[in-house]
Amino acid sequence: MSDPIKKVTLQNGKTRYRFVIDAGRTSDGKRKQVTITCDTLKEARNELARMRHERRTGELILPSKMTVAELLDAYMEHKRADLEESTLVGYRNALVHVYAQLGHIRLQELTEEHLEEFVTWLLTAARRRGGAAGTGIRPSTADGVLGRLRAALRLAVRRRLVARNVAEYVTVPRMARKADRRKNQRAKPWTPAEVQRFVVGIREDRLFAPLLLGLMGLRPAEVAGLRWSDIDFAAGTLNVANTRTMIGNARVLEKDTKSEAGERTLPLPEPVRLALLQSQVLHEAERAAMGSYYLESGYVFVDLLGQAMSTRQLREHAYSLMARLGLRKVRLYDARHSCLTFLATNGVSDTILAAWAGHTNASFTKRVYVHPTAADMGEAVVHLNALLGVGEPPAQ
Repeated sequence: MSDPIKKVTLQNGKTRYRFVIDAGRTSDGKRKQVTITCDTLKEARNELARMRHERRTGELILPSKMTVAELLDAYMEHKRADLEESTLVGYRNALVHVYAQLGHIRLQELTEEHLEEFVTWLLTAARRRGGAAGTGIRPSTADGVLGRLRAALRLAVRRRLVARNVAEYVTVPRMARKADRRKNQRAKPWTPAEVQRFVVGIREDRLFAPLLLGLMGLRPAEVAGLRWSDIDFAAGTLNVANTRTMIGNARVLEKDTKSEAGERTLPLPEPVRLALLQSQVLHEAERAAMGSYYLESGYVFVDLLGQAMSTRQLREHAYSLMARLGLRKVRLYDARHSCLTFLATNGVSDTILAAWAGHTNASFTKRVYVHPTAADMGEAVVHLNALLGVGEPPAQ
């Protein structure tokens, strides 16, 4: 058998060693061959042996000029069929910095060192708006960027474009996280007493019922998407199946729930049921007053003309009420945290807690949404008093 490695002389007189190796077939069945050129005969023999071995074991990675930017394009196209528009927008936003800083690098030349330098840049100079340009983004945001990049590189590994995911073990430094926590302490969700102050203070507000829905644990997008047809007053239940979310804080996107677990039927607490009934009566009065100008949209959260309102309008209205009542300003979404914390600290089981929140994973619900306060830990003190010799243990 003739030697597959051929000696070639370049136009400049230099000698190289070249071979052609079969690399399988294309998607349409055509034979795929790759030409490899090395500086020395020894390098060529070693490379040929390596590639033949990897071809036998199914691990052969063909040389490619694909850049990181081209991989990201392929990744976004790959995810298009799986993700909703709002999620795709979030993915694209998370990858903006990757395109800018790493997009020009050939994928097969990307290293952990590139990514470690990239993380440093993210934390020190990546900010473009929302503060001083040229300063760093927060570690939690950097985590999101790395998460998307890891996922794109996992696709590259599956498609045999690279041998390994060089982002797999690259993380945001722990010290950066600790410094961020000290500098940006997140406002705690309302306590039960603050929730009750808010409820009492907004009883006469036109949007009392939608605000109560948020306080019982619905996401703002679920409140905005709720229709009267989703409520069964006879059964005392509410079906969460439709959402109206915002893209870029400017355009409303109507869609089904965030996940299969998000589509759920909840029993209506009596105060919420009564508030919804009162809201129905109010809508009837507004319909009569506005006549032909009134729009029969079918939503619970509407303006005076019956037009469905957005999560942005709900948020801004809630903030104005907080200011009027002298309450701490918290994110509207934090009402969901307050609700789930209250349920968890009052004995609701993990399974029911996750189902109420619309989650598939109970541990995720408790880790992210449950924030016990010192007051909530009073029950533990009773038990410790008994353990340490003061008083009788509580009845089991």
